[in-house]
Amino acid sequence: QVQLVESGGGAVQAGGSLRLSCAASGYAYSSYCMVWFRQAPGKEREGVASIYTGGGSTYYADSVKGRFTISHDNPKNTLYLQMSGLEPEDTAMYYCAAGIQICSFPPVVRDYNYWGQGTQVSVSS
Repeated sequence: QVQLVESGGGAVQAGGSLRLSCAASGYAYSSYCMVWFRQAPGKEREGVASIYTGGGSTYYADSVKGRFTISHDNPKNTLYLQMSGLEPEDTAMYYCAAGIQICSFPPVVRDYNYWGQGTQVSVSS
């Protein structure tokens, strides 16, 4: 059973930076599609960025391109999301998710079986 634990959220001012981490354990397969989703109050959960751990291909939502960077440290089994140039619109609960399917973008929430508990990111203007 894959377990995912996020950390690194917090409150920052617009223009600031944060790095989210997602520590994974219990992998049963050699490669996964790992995704950062976010959900703001009253909005649907949306994919922010994804990466295939077996090959490193990355995908981003247009709203975060050039500001966010997704990466995965294979030996540490840890997923990261480096966020810079944060905007109030980035305020949301951020979740990491894992799936054994090939990465596609935008990711479909129901396709992912493994989820972390979420970490809150709040950006003030």
